[in-house]
Amino acid sequence: MNRRTFALLLSAVFGLVPLTARAGGKADDNVSLTFHLETDGNDNPKMVFPEQVSGKVRSFRRMSEFSEKDIESFAPFPSDDGVTYGLIVKLKAGGTRRLSAVTATNQDRWLVARINGRSIDGVMIDRQLDDGKLVIWKGVTSLEIKQLDKLAPRIGEPKKR
Repeated sequence: MNRRTFALLLSAVFGLVPLTARAGGKADDNVSLTFHLETDGNDNPKMVFPEQVSGKVRSFRRMSEFSEKDIESFAPFPSDDGVTYGLIVKLKAGGTRRLSAVTATNQDRWLVARINGRSIDGVMIDRQLDDGKLVIWKGVTSLEIKQLDKLAPRIGEPKKR
């Protein structure tokens, strides 16, 4: 077997590895829930993403302020659109302190929520939040709620092991 054939064979085999990893079903169990802060338009374009919020295209930081690692518990509720759900997200102690600092210093900016890389809702920061709770008003699917159930308990339930 010559070098070129060997290289093609190797790239074909390793190209299929991600497909077989997903086939086990584990990848679908993971969920990503992140919250991104609005930034001014003069940041590095590689560090921001545009999003239409409240009728205007705004820039948000790619690096999230909060993620699923900061979640202590959550509670879903039916949204006003009658199709999707909203979430109340309770942050752990470290996330609660960061939320207080972020909301104190970034009033009149937007915070956008993303699930699995899909922007679902945004809220205007109008005051400092000290209770450690973030609300997503709409856009969460029942499948995403099932994925979150594997990540964190519902508000008022005991912690998951």
